[in-house]
Amino acid sequence: MSARLKAYEGRPAAVGGVGKDPVNEPMIRHWCEALGDTDPAYAGPDAVAPPTMLQAWTMGGLSGHTGRSSRSGRSEAYDELLGLLDDSGYTSVVATDCEQEYLRPLRPGDEITFDSVIESVSERKTTKLGTGYFVTTRTDVRAGGEPAGTHRFRILKYTPKYTPARRNPKAPRARRPSPVINRDNAGFWEGVARGVLLIQRCGDCGTLRFPWLPGCAACGCPEWDTVEASGEGSVYSYVVMHHPRFEAFDPPYAVGLIELAEGVRIVSNVVGVPYDKVRIGLPVRLEFARFDERDGEDKAGGEGAELVLPVFRVQEGGGG
Repeated sequence: MSARLKAYEGRPAAVGGVGKDPVNEPMIRHWCEALGDTDPAYAGPDAVAPPTMLQAWTMGGLSGHTGRSSRSGRSEAYDELLGLLDDSGYTSVVATDCEQEYLRPLRPGDEITFDSVIESVSERKTTKLGTGYFVTTRTDVRAGGEPAGTHRFRILKYTPKYTPARRNPKAPRARRPSPVINRDNAGFWEGVARGVLLIQRCGDCGTLRFPWLPGCAACGCPEWDTVEASGEGSVYSYVVMHHPRFEAFDPPYAVGLIELAEGVRIVSNVVGVPYDKVRIGLPVRLEFARFDERDGEDKAGGEGAELVLPVFRVQEGGGG
C-alpha cells in the first residue's frame, strides 16, 4: 500500500488553476472583520491583502475552478490518490496543518493563477483519531504571472478508531483528550488548575491577547504579564458538533467562540442549555469543569478530578 501511495508523489494535484475572483476589497474587508484585524494596511486606496489570505484566492467554492484541471481544480492523479485511500478503508479526512511562504503582497485587482503538486505521502501512521496516511500538497500561487507565494496543506486520511457499531454502551467512557501544554501556554493551564482564567497583557503597549503567544502581535514586544478574566462574556459564534464522533463525547454538543468582557475570544463548550438553544449573543459566565481522566466523566467540581477545563454556562434567562 505504501509503495502504491508513494508513486503519486510529484504528480500534479491541480494544473492551470484560476482564482474565481481577482483580489478584491470586499473579501479583504470580510476577512478582517471576521478576524478582528484592524491593521490600516488592509484598507484604503493603497490596501494590500492580509498575507494569510493566500489560500483564499485559490479556493473554488462549490462550483469549482475554471482552467484545465478537473472538478474543484483537482487533477485526475489527486482524485485517484484519494479514491485509493477511500477504497482501502481510509474514508475519514481531517486537515492537520498548513505552511505558507509570501513572496510579494497581493493587491486588489491582482489576477490569481496556481498549480499544485502532491508533495508527499507519509508512511502509515497511528494517531488518536485512527490509523491512516498524511498527504501534503504544495500550491504555487502567482499574481499576474509573477510568483506570489507558496501554500503547503496537509490532511490525514484515516480509518476512525470509533464507529457506532463497535461502541459498547456498557463499557466505561473513553478518556477525555488532554490539552497539549508547552512552554508558551503552561502558565495559562496552571491558572486553570487553580480556577482562574488568565489573559496575557503586552508589557509595552498593554494589548490583551488570547490564545497565549510568545510575543505581542500588535507591537512585537516579547515582555508580558497577565490579568485575570472577570468570567463574563457572550457567545460570539458557535458550531454544533455532530460528526466525527469520539468516544469521550456525546454528540450533538455546542462549541462556542466566546467573547470575554475584556475583548479577547476563547473557544470552549457552551453548557446550561440544550445544544439547539445556543444563539449568538447569549450571555455566559465562566466556570471550571473537572473530569476524571480514567473515565472521562464530569465530576462537577468534585474531589479527585484530574483534568480541569474552562467552560461557559448560559446565564439565567439567556437561553429561552
